[in-house]
Amino acid sequence: MNNMWKKIFILLCAYLSAIAFAVIGGVVWYKNSEDEEVKKTLKLALILTLIFTGISALLGLYNYIGGLWSHYYSSSAYEVYSYLSDLVNIAKIITFAVFIIKVFFEKSQTKEVVENQTINAANKKQPVAKKFSKSESVDKEELK
Repeated sequence: MNNMWKKIFILLCAYLSAIAFAVIGGVVWYKNSEDEEVKKTLKLALILTLIFTGISALLGLYNYIGGLWSHYYSSSAYEVYSYLSDLVNIAKIITFAVFIIKVFFEKSQTKEVVENQTINAANKKQPVAKKFSKSESVDKEELK
């Protein structure tokens, strides 16, 4: 599996479940400990998962505390909870979708840059280093 699909899979697992992300992220981290691009995606997915899990926990706490009162579910406080919960879910979908699309298109741009660098390196003539002794003087024209 190439890196682009690994990154997309990591982000999808992070969107779907924190537990799935922990399992998949741990396996990928262990197997790809030398790949910096995948590590960056893992860190990003971890941060996003922690942010959205924290927000959901706060909203859950608000709902549970509100549930202690008898008329909470018919009050405007429950409507606020409902709107905020929907807003967080929509923000989560949009955030992960944007990062998945970014990863999908980022790979094709990186590939083009690498191909251009390979072509440019093949077309350039590498200068041959000339060794000078301490007693020899070096002309600036000769170094160009």
